[in-house]
Amino acid sequence: MILYSFRRCPWAMRARLALRYAECDVEIIEVAMKHKPAELLALSPKGTVPVLDTGDGVLEESLDIMRWALERNDPQDWRLQADPAAAQLADRLIARNDSEFKAQVNLYKYAERYPEHSREDYRQHAETWLAELERLLEDRPYLLADHPSLADAALLPLMRQFAGVEPQWFAEAAYPRVRSWLEGWLGSELFKSVMAK
Repeated sequence: MILYSFRRCPWAMRARLALRYAECDVEIIEVAMKHKPAELLALSPKGTVPVLDTGDGVLEESLDIMRWALERNDPQDWRLQADPAAAQLADRLIARNDSEFKAQVNLYKYAERYPEHSREDYRQHAETWLAELERLLEDRPYLLADHPSLADAALLPLMRQFAGVEPQWFAEAAYPRVRSWLEGWLGSELFKSVMAK
């Protein structure tokens, strides 16, 4: 199996997390986005990462790759099969993360490209999401259970991006549980293993 990836891409990052967690034996090919290999374009003409060649088919979306990996092996119940209501909430959180929060992160990170509002304005719009996640983390170390789930792994890369825009602000912001959750992930052996150069 071959995963075409780009180390800092949040979508590729979360695909690698799930594949590593599920102990899938995958060769990872780092793609220079300005020089996309012909093999990648033959599998997926859209030419974006991640793309997984399973040997039996091609998966072109990070969430599809994550779910495929977890169907093969899910030792900690990342799919939350023991709690169907939480699994449904996970799907809703991921959908909002991938649409609404992704757009907010882009505006915040590249505020100079969108001069209609200030970086602070863009950050304040995104804080609604941070406040919601802070509430979810009130009673437990992870978003939806006492253990990691698909939602945690799927949301992590964009939150990492958001936190990196103004690290000092994030370090002092009124979201200590979100900060602790993020730091826990970033310090984990799993995350370090998928970010190794």
